[in-house]
Amino acid sequence: MADDTAEHFVYIVRCSDGSLYTGYTTDVARRVAEHNAGTGAKYTRGRRPVQLVYQEAHATVSDAMQREYAIKQWRRQKKERLLA
Repeated sequence: MADDTAEHFVYIVRCSDGSLYTGYTTDVARRVAEHNAGTGAKYTRGRRPVQLVYQEAHATVSDAMQREYAIKQWRRQKKERLLA
């Protein structure tokens, strides 16, 4: 079971091809390093290196995962407005 007292993060990285990947983690720096090492998400493995362009903290895993899902439903244009 997840520890809901820890901080939970939604993050967005920009891949080397310019695409955006949105994810959830409890440690943003570690997760970005995993993406760049090729051990992160399958989507980012062939699109390295990635660069962190956005992160936001949430108090609970549930809040963070709901926000991640919501952002993943957005069109690219809306994501780019969030990043601006």
